[in-house]
Amino acid sequence: MTKVLLCAKPLKPDLKTVGQMRSTHHYRGDAPPEFLNLAHYCLAATAQQFPEKIGLIAATNPHGAGDDESWTFAELEKIVLTGARGLLECGINPGDRLLIRLDNTANYAFLFLAATAAGIIPIPSSAQLTAEEIAYIIEDATPCAIAVDPDLAMPDVCASVKILLLDDVAKILTTGPSGAYANTHNNDPVYLIYTSGTSGRPKGVLHAHRAAWGRRPMYLGWYGIDHEDILLHAGAFNWTYTLGTGLLDPWANGATTVVYTGKRDATVWPLLIASHQATIFAAVPGVYRQVLKYNRNFRKSVSTLRHGLVAGEPLPAKVAEDWERETGTRLYEALGMSEISTYISSSPRTGIKPGSPGKAQAGRSLAIIPTTGNPEPLPANQTGLIGVHRSDPGLMLRYWSQDGEFEKSFRGEWFCGGDLGEFDEDGYFWFKGRNDDLMNAQGYRVSPLEVEQALMQHEGVAEAAVAEIRVREDLSIVVGFIVMEENQTISSDALNVFLTQHLADYKCPKQFKMVARLPRSANGKLLRRQLSTLFSQTLQP
Repeated sequence: MTKVLLCAKPLKPDLKTVGQMRSTHHYRGDAPPEFLNLAHYCLAATAQQFPEKIGLIAATNPHGAGDDESWTFAELEKIVLTGARGLLECGINPGDRLLIRLDNTANYAFLFLAATAAGIIPIPSSAQLTAEEIAYIIEDATPCAIAVDPDLAMPDVCASVKILLLDDVAKILTTGPSGAYANTHNNDPVYLIYTSGTSGRPKGVLHAHRAAWGRRPMYLGWYGIDHEDILLHAGAFNWTYTLGTGLLDPWANGATTVVYTGKRDATVWPLLIASHQATIFAAVPGVYRQVLKYNRNFRKSVSTLRHGLVAGEPLPAKVAEDWERETGTRLYEALGMSEISTYISSSPRTGIKPGSPGKAQAGRSLAIIPTTGNPEPLPANQTGLIGVHRSDPGLMLRYWSQDGEFEKSFRGEWFCGGDLGEFDEDGYFWFKGRNDDLMNAQGYRVSPLEVEQALMQHEGVAEAAVAEIRVREDLSIVVGFIVMEENQTISSDALNVFLTQHLADYKCPKQFKMVARLPRSANGKLLRRQLSTLFSQTLQP
């Protein structure tokens, strides 16, 4: 295995590699080593350099007392390598898929990394998903094993699928000697995540071990992180935003991570920052908005913060301004997608332009591509699809079980995920919306078709349409528009109860509007972009 050193340093072009480029648009960072294992990259060098340093704190009490657990980097590596050997010994082979269906505990992260260390492909899943949603993932991904918390909803599973209960997981991670990191190629599959697709069904995004290397531009291009930092992440272990920004990247840089596993409300975050002396806080914009709304005079509590990180949805300018005024620290935003993670960001080095998520991270090759016609990059101040060059090591391998879908997402050599925008003369990106109908719900991309299909299963619903609606300058919500069957009535609360039997809570509309008809074209096609006007009309007296 090639030794990977800590890499919180500026990216510099590899001149030999650059000289061999076939395109001037090629990724400009150092190429990943031929053999690369994601878990080894994030833990091995750090465990050697800082063996006794605390790498992870699983906090249960916002005051920093009680049953908090912590692990040194040496202990983290031992757990991961013990788990890698344990997974192999229980009959899961390299290349097999392991679905993780656990709640928000540290064992979730340990099992994820143990699988990647062994060359097994973990499939992280949200604890909020319903049995129906999990059944689809099982059918599509065909895992050979599932780690299951019995308190979470689960469908019936084929007898050939190995079930690992909580005691099994604990035994795998703690019993017996350590294993070894698999000598994986940088292009070997590493993990599979499911994200909303425009077809209304979630689609699997398959990443390679080189995804760890592809995250290097974020270190200085977004985080501004080093080994002295303590990063508090507001997400749960089962979210890829937490796994990447909250674990993989801090550990690769020797930094300590704090993840909260207790009861959540807006008042806990200043307390956690104070009790753990966090220097960086990572969350979605809604968390910062809630902290500002429900806490007063908390500047002293967050005095150890150097700055905050924001991703998942656009950062409202007012939230950024209010946060800086209240705390004296800045929020650095990033734009990304499941297929590559973040690629545009602001940082202590690049600075901030209010309203823009930032610039292309160092090494990235990004361009604005016309939505139709010749896929040649557009000049500054022209709107098109934001494209990532196919040479970027962070770019996914392919979509799972959807032959040809990955290549359909390319315009020439540029992978386009559907975000529209433009770069200005200074290199800052300006987001202009989506080229498709995907919605943003609590930092998750959600397909309106998936929600509409669930609504249409209700016997009282004749037609349903769902859209993301901006209700004020700094807030958008998912709204459901319902045409009822004749002589039928149903309350919003009843619709919510019905939907939670089929969809994760974050996918469910925050409001419902009962309407006489939906806006449609002469051919009967739903005019989704007119739903915002319909929403405004329903508010009129």
